[in-house]
This record gives sequence, structure tokens and C-alpha cells, in this order.
Amino acid sequence: MAKQVEKASISIFLDPNKVVYFASDQHFGAPNRKESLTREKVFLTFLDQIEKDAQCLFLMGDLFDFWYEYKTVVPKGFVKILAKLSILIEKGIPIYFFPGNHDMWIKDYFQKEIGMTTIEGSQRFEIAGKTFLLAHGDGLGPDDKNYKRMKKVFQSPFFRWLFSWLHPDLGIPLGNYLSRENKMISGEEDAKFLGQDKEWLVQYCKRKLSENHYDYFVFGHRHLPLEIELGNSKYINLGDWIKYYTYATFSLEKGISLKTFQK
Repeated sequence: MAKQVEKASISIFLDPNKVVYFASDQHFGAPNRKESLTREKVFLTFLDQIEKDAQCLFLMGDLFDFWYEYKTVVPKGFVKILAKLSILIEKGIPIYFFPGNHDMWIKDYFQKEIGMTTIEGSQRFEIAGKTFLLAHGDGLGPDDKNYKRMKKVFQSPFFRWLFSWLHPDLGIPLGNYLSRENKMISGEEDAKFLGQDKEWLVQYCKRKLSENHYDYFVFGHRHLPLEIELGNSKYINLGDWIKYYTYATFSLEKGISLKTFQK
């Protein structure tokens, strides 16, 4: 099997008075529209607050509990969230979006209509002399073979083509149902701390460190706020905006920190 070629690193200049923000797993749309709207208002307040000092914003996946782009149709709702993200970009704050396992079926809507930069898989960033490896986190590390097989099917062009033949009034409700009820998709089984030795993303970080040095690994998907020291490196899981309302910041003055947004 051919060796996978690592993507070129992306460099970001960090102004001394600015902050890099990371957030993940908002799952807007879940568990229902009413409860989602309450959480959306909280996240909008967060976006309003970071506008004053954000160098850039990383959205690390599962912004929506389900997202599928038909050729001419996208899911209904989320207008205020998308509008606010567009406003931040227009004000010169880049937003990098890593699709998660719930919103993997994106095409080009976020790029063309909102202006976000979409990054598939993992990506190395150089920020203020520090090296970051960023990804949503699903399917990385050992084990979890059933999910990896399922993800491979879901990401296949053939499966996406088949799904596109469902009328949106059928396809989107079906996707929402599967997203909530299928534990392999919903991530319900991932929201339990396994102990550092058994954490599969920790094992993934250690394997990557055997190949190259990274100062920070920042992932989502696990729905648990985690900060784990790995020698001279650190693994951070961003938690979620369902139970924890956690996010991370990185600045020249304070380095990287995992924080809780006060609602």
C-alpha cells in the first residue's frame, strides 16, 4: 500500500493582541429544534464576544447534528449561526472548518456562501512558532473498526449519489433520525473517559509523536473536555456545546487553555 503523503503545513501569523479560538461539537439541530435554538443563542453570544480579539476561529466538526447538501438544497434553519460566521469572515477573521462525522456530507456551500475554509481529515498548522495537529478526531487511532468501515461507506461517492436521489423531505428527516439513534454515528459511546492508557486518540497522538514533533494536538468528537500531557506535547479535546460549553484559546501571552463559556 502506498505511503500516505502528509499535507503541507499551514502557517498563521498571530498578532500579540489576538487570540486563536477552537470549538467543536455544537450539534445544532439536536435533540430537537426548540432545544437547539436555546444552544444556538449561547453560541451566538460566544461568537459576539470573540469578535473583538479573534485572530481566527477553528470549528472542529459536528457544527450540525446532520448536514447534507443536495445540488440545490441545504437543510432548513441555522440562518443566524451561518450569518454570524459570514460576518466574522467579512471582518477579517478567517474560519477553518473540519467536517465531523455528523456533517461530513458537505460540498461547497460553506466555502461559497459563508467564506469558510474547509479542511478534510487532519492538518498540521504552524502558529507563532508552535506546531499543531488538528482534526475532528473520528476514525483516528486503533480499533473502532466497525465505525471506520461505516464511515468509508458513507463517504463513498456511490453512497452519496444514492442518497441524493431521496427527496429532501425524506432524506433530511432520515439523516436526522439516524444521526440521533445510531450510537456509532451519534458518538454516545465516545463520551466516556476510558483512562489515559486506553484513550484511542492518546494512542494516535503518541504514534504521531514517534514520527514528528507536535506541540499541540487539538481534536473534537469525544464530547469530553480533556487536557493530557504527552511529554513536551499536549493533547486537548474540546468537549462540546451540549453539556460542557467548552472551547480552547491560544495566545502568545498565555499559550493554550481549555475554557468553559459562562452562559
